Amino acid sequence: MCIRDSRQRVRRGQWEPIGGMWVEADCNLTGSESLARQFLLGRSYFRKHFGNQAESPVLWLPDVFGYAWNLPQLIKEAGLTYFFTIKIGWSQYNRLPYDSFWWQGLDGSKVLTHFSPTKDPGSPFASTYNAAATPGHVFSTWTNFQQKDGGKPGQTPPLLMSYGYGDGGGGPTREMQENLRHLASFPSAPRVHRGKVIDFFRELEDSVGDQLPTWNGELYLEYHRGTYTTQSRNKRANRKSEFLLHDAEFLATLAAMMDDSYIYPQGLLQRAWELVCLNQFHDILPGSSIGAVYKESLEQYAEVAELGQRVRAGALEHISELIGARLLAVNPTAFAHRELLFVPGRLQSDENDNRRVQIVSGGYLLDAGELPPYSVTPLTALSFNDDVAHQPVRATQYHLENDWLRIEFASNGDIERVFDKRCNRDILPAGQIANQFQAFEDRPKTPDAWDIDIYYDDRVWYAEAAHAVDVIEEGPLRGTLEIRRRIFNSEIIQQISLVRNSARIDFKTQVDWRERHTLLKVAFPVDVLSTMATYEIQWGNVQRPTHRNTSRGGAKFEACAQKWIDLSEGDYGVSLLNDCKYGHDVKDNVLRMTLLRSPTMPDPAADQGAHQFAYSLLPHAGRWGRET
Repeated sequence: MCIRDSRQRVRRGQWEPIGGMWVEADCNLTGSESLARQFLLGRSYFRKHFGNQAESPVLWLPDVFGYAWNLPQLIKEAGLTYFFTIKIGWSQYNRLPYDSFWWQGLDGSKVLTHFSPTKDPGSPFASTYNAAATPGHVFSTWTNFQQKDGGKPGQTPPLLMSYGYGDGGGGPTREMQENLRHLASFPSAPRVHRGKVIDFFRELEDSVGDQLPTWNGELYLEYHRGTYTTQSRNKRANRKSEFLLHDAEFLATLAAMMDDSYIYPQGLLQRAWELVCLNQFHDILPGSSIGAVYKESLEQYAEVAELGQRVRAGALEHISELIGARLLAVNPTAFAHRELLFVPGRLQSDENDNRRVQIVSGGYLLDAGELPPYSVTPLTALSFNDDVAHQPVRATQYHLENDWLRIEFASNGDIERVFDKRCNRDILPAGQIANQFQAFEDRPKTPDAWDIDIYYDDRVWYAEAAHAVDVIEEGPLRGTLEIRRRIFNSEIIQQISLVRNSARIDFKTQVDWRERHTLLKVAFPVDVLSTMATYEIQWGNVQRPTHRNTSRGGAKFEACAQKWIDLSEGDYGVSLLNDCKYGHDVKDNVLRMTLLRSPTMPDPAADQGAHQFAYSLLPHAGRWGRET
């Protein structure tokens, strides 16, 4: 159907334009800026094609797999007022105690929220957005509602039943409409009338809004936990695209601020963001689509990469010409950095005379000094501290060491000690090993791309001893060991690095994954005790328990994080960072990241073959964000 026909139906009141986002996006994996762009692109589209008067203030996400704690703030800042879903009703162990409530976000923003309690007769799930408008659906909406006495005396709060063939399209049928006409006044049945979603929310707010409870926290779905990991190549492409577009927009904006003649590449960036947001649909990015979807998706991510790199390169070239410097050091983050840089290639003759540049294999090192936040620094005056050349990061087959850490390896490649020199503290508990690969039998009860079940860790296997450990780098910038090992039929190659002036241990990893129905985690036991671990979410963080004392804590045996998790006690902590992973768990004092899965439904070849990713362990003094 064309846009013109859609506009006519909206004008006649037959259709209610609703949604709020570019697509019905996943709200766990989608990054911070991407979530904001979902609202920006979605609302702009509705206004362009249907006008301000027709646009609904309802965020309509019936089928999304959980909702991060930052979402109320974004909803309000996007100009929306209300939020609807049914998916939380699918939770396995704990039902949220409310169906209508105010949801409070990280910054205190509140949005009026409703979970439709309509249940399919015979379905194991407590809610549906595809009601067939049968008497059974109508009665279930009423009987499942938890707040029947939530209104004023003699008044019942209104309920919303979403009916029609909504999952896959099709909408309501004549039979459904006929059922509703009869049920409008059917004896001993709940009274039913058809109407708009916006009218329902306004009636809910006006009638009982001041009496509704508040839920302050994330809306964690106790289901579909496998979606944090399945189709890992797609998740990596999403994260890399988000980072690339951030850097490209920063440089393009800077170029435009420096020179009015620079033409900001709005069209290229708009196209790139539309593709990124499209692929964050809740059955693409989570990994629950058929194989053909991921072939097309990776082609679109390749287009995003080409667009982003073109914008970034063009902006850098323009800035370089304006500044008159051949070498630029770019810091696109909000944090200052002091960097020792490796520059590949050969120096020009005039630069070669500068004694403060250290010549190394394949290029040279230079000290860029402190790079301010969001800055581009010309490196016209190359400099190098001669002391660096005499203080290499030490590397042997059995240890890596700099001025901050000493890492000791067993002969089989396992990390058996990490010692923090600054704090005079061992990071690992006695007798434990870090960076341990653990494989689990992964056979959930339901179609398996979506789920990890609570019993997955009943059986565990460990990677074989390394069959090769080699020193591949030892110098003033970095020391690196390459370790090769196998787990079942899969080869794992890791480059474990320690860089100068840093307590961060980097694990650059390649896996040739050849397993089926197997889940792979990496584990880091640490000598830190806390009942709560911190997980980064979009523009914030959430704390989740490290114990299983309650059913709600136990249900979070797998949880989503963006770029890091952290376990801290009073004066010390350890963070686990990643460049493209999302599934994590922390139990007692063990931090784990889920690296790969291998489901066979709906894509029989999901995640087979080559993967690359990186993660890091970062011990720190003090709690996270408060290093002393």
